[in-house]
Amino acid sequence: MGHGHGHGHGISPAQAASASSKHLRRLWLAAGLGLVTFGAQVVVGLSTGSLALLSDSAHVFTDVSGILMAIAAILIAQRASARANRTFGLYRTEVFAALFNAVLLFAVAGWVLYEAIDRFEEPPEVPGLPVSIVAVVGLVMNVAALLLLRSGAEESINVRGAYLEVMADMLGSIGVLVSGLVTLLFGWRYADPIIGVAIGLFVLPRAFSLGKGALRILLQHAPERIDVAGMTADLSALPGVQEAHDLHVWTLTSGMEVASAHLKVDADADSSAVLVAAQRLLAEKYQLEHATLQIETAEAASRCQQLSW
Repeated sequence: MGHGHGHGHGISPAQAASASSKHLRRLWLAAGLGLVTFGAQVVVGLSTGSLALLSDSAHVFTDVSGILMAIAAILIAQRASARANRTFGLYRTEVFAALFNAVLLFAVAGWVLYEAIDRFEEPPEVPGLPVSIVAVVGLVMNVAALLLLRSGAEESINVRGAYLEVMADMLGSIGVLVSGLVTLLFGWRYADPIIGVAIGLFVLPRAFSLGKGALRILLQHAPERIDVAGMTADLSALPGVQEAHDLHVWTLTSGMEVASAHLKVDADADSSAVLVAAQRLLAEKYQLEHATLQIETAEAASRCQQLSW
């Protein structure tokens, strides 16, 4: 018996679309809202000396930078997919963008915490009214951007990176508003650096989660939702299949999960029927539409097992 290969829907340039690409227009709108917020915060933050406002403007800067990187990654992935020597396109650029966003968030949080040390020793006097006004503007912009990106964050790690940054900015705007109101009403100088530190600490675990997710994809771990041992058992239990081995499941980018496996079959097994059954199993139970399956005789399977990796 010869070897056979079967796969579900191929990833062709004409059909391929990552989860991120569906939300490209919303990413552009969110970037525009962020730029308006950033400009207002920088001008007022520098003129008033507000650490809370400047730290939030730094978050907005990374937010806008992250969204623009996400957009660039989508555009690169779309345009590069047509080249014959890039069989999976450049969809991994979206994951690199998400990882870089996580690094940016860590850097900004570290800067805010460092700056807060001096502020606690001698907190400056910060005018509360202009800080509060800009915080309200930023809050409105962030809420609008958050609503734009919410659905995309559930589908794409690339969009999720931008979404988390916008969420941090929104909470940062709330913090800045609280800081401005406390300063305005009570004149308490410690409100500004305390809120600045709170914003930084809020960002850190979310940056870690985003970075961890991006690294899982880059290191080609199986998606967390997939039970690899259970999938191997299910494939091995198909009629005519003696054993499933060399099973690999990985994520190309969000919305593009891929699998490959070797199936050792009975000598009299119908290879076409085995392929159809395996494809149906992977598609219906595991939502894996693109899988490459190799049908093997006992002799061919023994050669696979001799590989050291």
